[in-house]
Amino acid sequence: MQTIDFLLDRDHVELNQLLKLTGLCDSGGAGKALVAGGAVSVDGTVELRKTCKIRAGQRVRLGDVEIHVIGQAG
Repeated sequence: MQTIDFLLDRDHVELNQLLKLTGLCDSGGAGKALVAGGAVSVDGTVELRKTCKIRAGQRVRLGDVEIHVIGQAG
């Protein structure tokens, strides 16, 4: 499994945008389609809300890729 560490520079990021920012899809629209199709899980549970707020400490998985969302220190 491939792991991507994503440094979150704000309070949260929308799930579809996270997929775009990590390069797992080409656009936010493509990210929405992946989520709507049930291909994405958050913390081990399939997530169907395209704009679900993802915060530091959460893990997002798409296929064999897992994104670890890391918050900024201090």
